[in-house]
Amino acid sequence: MEGTFLPVCREDMQARGIKQFDFVYVIGDAYVDHPSFGHAIISRLLEAHGYSVGIISQPDWKRKESISIYGEPRLAFLVSGGNMDSMVNHYSVSKRLREKDSFSPGGIMGRRPDYATVVYGNLIRQTYKKVPILIGGVEASLRRLAHYDYWSNKVKRSILLDSGADILMYGMGEHSIVELAEALDSGLAVKDITFVPGTVYKTRKKEDIYDALFLPEFGRVKEDKHAYARSFYLQYSNTDPFGGKRLAEAYPNEIYVVQNPPSKPLSQEEMDDVYSLPYMRTYHPSYEAQGGVPAISEVKFSLTSSRGCFGGCSFCALTFHQGRMIQSRSHDSIVEEARLLTREPGFKGYIHDVGGPTANFRFPSCEKQLTHGVCSRKQCLFPQPCRNLKADHKDYVTLLQKLRNLPGVKKVFIRSGIRFDYLLADKDRSFLRELCQYHVSGQLKVAPEHISDKVLEKMGKPKAAIYHQFVKEYEHMNVKLGKKQYLVPYLMSSHPGSSLKEAVELAEFLRDLGYMPEQVQDFYPTPSTISTCMYYTGLDPRTMEPVYVAKNPHEKAMQRALIQYRDPRNYDLVKEALQKAGRTDLIGFEQHCLIPPRKISGVQNHSAGSANAGGRKVSQTSKRFPASTNTGNKKQNRSKKNKSHKAIRNVHKRKG
Repeated sequence: MEGTFLPVCREDMQARGIKQFDFVYVIGDAYVDHPSFGHAIISRLLEAHGYSVGIISQPDWKRKESISIYGEPRLAFLVSGGNMDSMVNHYSVSKRLREKDSFSPGGIMGRRPDYATVVYGNLIRQTYKKVPILIGGVEASLRRLAHYDYWSNKVKRSILLDSGADILMYGMGEHSIVELAEALDSGLAVKDITFVPGTVYKTRKKEDIYDALFLPEFGRVKEDKHAYARSFYLQYSNTDPFGGKRLAEAYPNEIYVVQNPPSKPLSQEEMDDVYSLPYMRTYHPSYEAQGGVPAISEVKFSLTSSRGCFGGCSFCALTFHQGRMIQSRSHDSIVEEARLLTREPGFKGYIHDVGGPTANFRFPSCEKQLTHGVCSRKQCLFPQPCRNLKADHKDYVTLLQKLRNLPGVKKVFIRSGIRFDYLLADKDRSFLRELCQYHVSGQLKVAPEHISDKVLEKMGKPKAAIYHQFVKEYEHMNVKLGKKQYLVPYLMSSHPGSSLKEAVELAEFLRDLGYMPEQVQDFYPTPSTISTCMYYTGLDPRTMEPVYVAKNPHEKAMQRALIQYRDPRNYDLVKEALQKAGRTDLIGFEQHCLIPPRKISGVQNHSAGSANAGGRKVSQTSKRFPASTNTGNKKQNRSKKNKSHKAIRNVHKRKG
């Protein structure tokens, strides 16, 4: 029914004259009817195909009655833990409970359980013994086979088994859910629906598993880290809808979990159809008294232009969920949604973002992907851009021009992040010019993540020289345009491959820039990433070579502190780190040093005005442009390094 939210209670059901829903959708998030929320897309898509859907948002998992408010659905229960993995939602990388849940009313924490998909699935199964349960969403997608779970520090079984569900949908799910709905509606028993792409099912009949690649059995991957790494990389290499194989994983008691090949990507027409469904574009009004749902503020005035990412970052789970194949919407579809935004209450003329996982990816990286899919063991941009890469921003530039010329639009920002290596691979600098002239508001956030090539190689990121080149070109373009705009680099500490040596290298780089990041992300081992596999096994699954991993919380704290070495609260950690790394040459009053030999009361930090050997304060010029002299245990000639950094200092926003 256009212009209304889907039913959220028994009264809504009765008001619509519905006696029995086709599907009851249990979700871990607050109900937000916006296309940035997976539950909104799936429920509206089912509605568009003629199925009725009732929403149960954040049920009380301690009461069985909370999931039986509508009675038994005709076809199935749908279950999603939410837009995030529930454990990432709940806990920081230090495993401390977060203070806020942006996907809950009022941002209140504790409205969903840990491992929400498992808890909801079992709650339903205890009440309804035979009704099909279909699970999906990010949490189910990334835990679909045996996986390392950081919070319990164990290898867990497929979430399909632990949740008591019948079928798991992985990936974005539009094709899968419609095909499953039609199969159930035709009268097929859920145990016989073993053929739908993008789904995982369980069986005891090994003979019925055809054309499958058998992974190491669960008992082996649980006990043997080499077996786990090999199993993970087989999964990683079979995420493409064109070339991906069916995978099977054996469990005790002759249970097999079988992953069908991924669903085919949506066509542009299908993407347009999905985003034109009659969303209310906000949270359910019942949450208004609690302060609304904070997560809507990030997306309410933003536009999704694409899905998927061929960037290949090791720490990102997109390969496992959205895939590497770019799917994009048409200009007409995006422009029409932008017109809707201009009529939304609270719109002040600013479109906050136009993008996706990577804003400047609009199409598949090469023509071959359209018929053969992505390469199973090669990346498009790493370690260098593939010779088949088609780097072209013309379509994106045209789209941005159309959007900023719409009546009522004052400014169009790009906040979902750009890949600067892809930008540089495009010989035409029109996009860089447009970006700097129209789509940056003082500062542009980019993600070099680190400066050590050794660490960047493990991250699947371009070498530091590429970032340096981008910084220079960004500065040059802004000078040409007469603009003063900065770069804000996102950096990550304690990623696999980073020891204290590499962390000190990053601190020296930041010293030479005169910059201290306000935000630093400790590496977070989330399910189903190459980096998490490295963290757990100590092996790079791509090569099976050993990788150094910082697991001790104290060492991780030291690596993080080195990136923010100017913060006086980090003094003790930084000093200890430099001593352990054999870099006491960086402890002193000389201008190249990171910290003085001892804490100095009343001084904010060494670089921003600490006493030098003569008792005077280091000037602002010295702070930002350190001299090339160096004394201590390791004498270095840093003049060449300073010269290479000179062109990029002014483009980084200075803090601290």
